[in-house]
Amino acid sequence: MRGRPADLAHPYMLASKFHIATLKEAPADAEIASHKLMVRAGMIRKLAGGIYSYMPMGLRVIRKIESIIRTEMDRAGAIELLMPLVQPAELWRETGRWDKMGPELLRVKDRHERDFVIQPTSEEVVTDIARGEIQSYRQLPKNFYHIQTKFRDERRPRFGVMRGREFTMKDAYSFDRDEAGARQSYAAMFDAYCEIFRRLGLGFRPVRADTGNIGGTLSHEFQVIADTGEDLIAYCPGSDYAANIELAEALPLIASRAAATQPLTRVATPATTRCEDVAALLGLPLERTVKSVVLATDLPEGAQIWLLLLRGDHELNEVKARKLDGLAGGFRFATDAEIRAHFGCEPGYLGPIGLSGAVRVIADRTVANMADFVTGANAENFHYTGANWGRDLPEPEHIADLRNVLAGDPSPDGGGPLAIQRGIEVGHVFFLGTKYSEAMNCTFLDETGKPRPMVMGCYGIGVTRLVGAAIEQNHDERGIIWPQQIAPFELVIIALGYRKSQAVREQADKLHTELAAAGVDVILDDRDERPGVMFADWELIGVPHRVVLGERGLKEGSAEYQARRDTAATKLALGDLYPHCLGSLRRA
Repeated sequence: MRGRPADLAHPYMLASKFHIATLKEAPADAEIASHKLMVRAGMIRKLAGGIYSYMPMGLRVIRKIESIIRTEMDRAGAIELLMPLVQPAELWRETGRWDKMGPELLRVKDRHERDFVIQPTSEEVVTDIARGEIQSYRQLPKNFYHIQTKFRDERRPRFGVMRGREFTMKDAYSFDRDEAGARQSYAAMFDAYCEIFRRLGLGFRPVRADTGNIGGTLSHEFQVIADTGEDLIAYCPGSDYAANIELAEALPLIASRAAATQPLTRVATPATTRCEDVAALLGLPLERTVKSVVLATDLPEGAQIWLLLLRGDHELNEVKARKLDGLAGGFRFATDAEIRAHFGCEPGYLGPIGLSGAVRVIADRTVANMADFVTGANAENFHYTGANWGRDLPEPEHIADLRNVLAGDPSPDGGGPLAIQRGIEVGHVFFLGTKYSEAMNCTFLDETGKPRPMVMGCYGIGVTRLVGAAIEQNHDERGIIWPQQIAPFELVIIALGYRKSQAVREQADKLHTELAAAGVDVILDDRDERPGVMFADWELIGVPHRVVLGERGLKEGSAEYQARRDTAATKLALGDLYPHCLGSLRRA
């Protein structure tokens, strides 16, 4: 609740003077709850694919989110500035990201044919600021942040503000003398983020994550827990372990390799190209099969072919594969022609037995400990049973964690079995090290007068995405249920017959003035609408607290109060109405 003048002669906010534009139906392209409800509640209006106008009701939510973020960033010692939306290409060429970012980076030219980008993030600009403003170790540490429009040219914008092209992000960048100081800055931002999401009233989980295009060596995502989330989170209910599925370590599910007990046998498996079909045909558990994934890396001398082996019930984790020696520079899936040339058959019957040395073989940790397994025979319509390492094929060239974890897998920290849940990424913190400072010669003079690169971190929060994430976590069949801290209004007074009844008008104005003076963000609905329309509008919009004043109730000396999550209204004496509202607001 925010303070307001106590001598208001007229209600601070009347619904008739505000812009309320609810819709009964959602647009046909709206797939998830937040997109449907934001449009129906009059919070956004689509301008182009992934580009929205934020209407007055939605903008109020955004401003409240920004206020909480600013408070906690300032408290953590970060300093606000504002960097441009349009950035010169020269800075991006210094770091190499002009070429690496791909079509997601929107490139434009000015009238002089000079290259610019519409910023998706601001590492280059802030590093340029730091190298120009910071010369001495005495000026460190520093943490600059801003809240600014970003643009990423998503191939397929969808889900409203959850995956838009234009969005608002808070991004912060820390600069330190050494790694120890940078890790302290990272920890401070981690703690600040936890407090921000707690104050926003959201259920969230910080998880270890891949650093992706930003780079660096340490990273955590902040995930709002929601069934519609695009990300999968692996966590251990018995410990603090949590990681994005891309990074979650998959321990071997077989402690050690058993001795061979079966002969190698070539069996007919007609028209069975999937491990599931092979297992069903042979009457064996899927866990006895081995899956072949064929990759290629393009080298000057030609394509190098890689065979990655996973258990039949497991899926390849491409992020983990990209971290392996030989694959870290980038890979692609092999073409059918390349597969035929190296394996002598069509995809679907591939395996590691009888290969030439030209194919490099990597086995997942679990596969490396399997015995008597089933694998493709490199001949159409045939597989091998009873395959064993060492006896029937060479030991794998390399053993690595290649797969996604599954629910029930052991947690890497020994805390028990893992569980899987969905989440929406709303924040990300990165320990960058000297990746950008070295590329852009961003140095300071240390105590001895020698130049050293600044050690950096970067920290982002998707401001507009948070609006959608909050709705995904808080809605029902009637509409949005906002956490009070970020609701467009904390309380609505629905005055039935406001323009016709002096008693209703006087009581509504009095309550509104009292609540506004106490710092409540309150709106008085004075519209000449049917009660059902007014109730439906505010339930759709999701205001957390509601008071209904009507002539019939006033004659009895009463009014109704109802929280958005309540199933029924509570009748209150008029004298109890104001203290009850204040108490409910302060308890929320």
